[in-house]
Amino acid sequence: MSLLSPALASRLHALLGEGWRTDPSERLAYAYDNSRRHSLPDAVALPATREQVVALVRACHDARVPVIARGRGTNTTGAAVPVAGGVVVSFERMNRILDIRPGDRCAVVEAGVLNGDLQSALKPHGLFWPPDPTSAAYSTVGGNLACNAGGPRAVKYGASRDNVLALTAVTGTGELIHCGTATTKGATGYDLQRLLVGSEGTLALIVEASLRLTPMPQARRALRALYRDVSSAAQAVARLMAQPVTPSMLEFMDGDAVRLARDVGGADLPPEAGALLMIEADGDAQTLPFAIEALMRAAEGDGLVSLDDAADEASREKLWAARKALSPSLRTLAPGKINEDVVVPVSRIPQLVDGVQSLSREFALPIVCFGHAGNGNLHVNLLYHPEDAAENARAHAAMARVFALALSLGGTLSGEHGIGLAKREFMPQAIDAPTLAMMRAVKAAFDPAGILNPGKLLPD
Repeated sequence: MSLLSPALASRLHALLGEGWRTDPSERLAYAYDNSRRHSLPDAVALPATREQVVALVRACHDARVPVIARGRGTNTTGAAVPVAGGVVVSFERMNRILDIRPGDRCAVVEAGVLNGDLQSALKPHGLFWPPDPTSAAYSTVGGNLACNAGGPRAVKYGASRDNVLALTAVTGTGELIHCGTATTKGATGYDLQRLLVGSEGTLALIVEASLRLTPMPQARRALRALYRDVSSAAQAVARLMAQPVTPSMLEFMDGDAVRLARDVGGADLPPEAGALLMIEADGDAQTLPFAIEALMRAAEGDGLVSLDDAADEASREKLWAARKALSPSLRTLAPGKINEDVVVPVSRIPQLVDGVQSLSREFALPIVCFGHAGNGNLHVNLLYHPEDAAENARAHAAMARVFALALSLGGTLSGEHGIGLAKREFMPQAIDAPTLAMMRAVKAAFDPAGILNPGKLLPD
């Protein structure tokens, strides 16, 4: 039974015109995200202006109808799935780059602008926006902000929250609010724009963002360090992050990931490699060689098997081939994959990986770890056969233990994927009761009727 009354449906159709969709096939296209979970919404709204978003949310607030913001559905935690029905609000028509101000290192964009399109527009100005998730070519800026997307560059340049100056958003009551300032310094009231980043559409719908931009480096070079085991690689990570030169990327692959990249992906990796670090530095052409020397010195140490330096772009691409070969190779182990990102202090990466491999043996399932070592943010990939009920149950039980392991090591549930549906039930393990109560109070202030993305992030 639809949550939309005929009067509300008529009102929203009049507001949005062809941007109002209720056909079942249209609704189905917006019923799922990259988590492969799905739930059919009652309708889909494609607003073209912030005024339409305001009017839509006010109407839904009055009728107590859920509103679920959506970018391009690349989220892996189910955060964009309309589990309570209601109206999915897709920002694909609000995709304008409103302003690029090179002198201020600032870009003003609507929420539906693709990350990749923004980067292309910034390139002639010698600038870029640092967040670079795997889905950057087709994920939206609004979606990146909603889950605080990061990517490999976050180790040096920060994630989405670190690269936003101001936001314009619509609260759950349909109020248009302006948070932050398009200046690099500001101490005027609460830091609400950073609060909205990572809130997964549960507090407000972002309609416009002023983004902090960074000059493109003149040059970049990559190193590939192979180690005897995970412990040796993790110790190298600690050394790399302790010296003055911050790498622009520092990616990790465990022994299983290395074997997959070699045996299935065809990467040129020796059999004695038990872990791999991809290290990249950027900067001006004059000082970059000194930065590379410093990183090479830090990478050396007990357990190092080989250290390769890519002096040009072709060599760099060749070194990265191992990392690029990994994801397609995972599907050869099993058709089902649970990919969750957890974070631990960098020094505890060995305990995390050792613990994960112990769980792999206990539950008789392959688990592969790789990710952003410089932040302690690893992607734990659990492979299984979804059609096998017993294996399916073991897989989800194992992932619950992975979360518990990360928390026991002083870490947290997510570094860049967010919480959504996938990790919501684990929030009380990660956040104490008084803090959760404060989060619920914040939610109530922004969205007193509870219509914005219900059933996500905060547990019941």
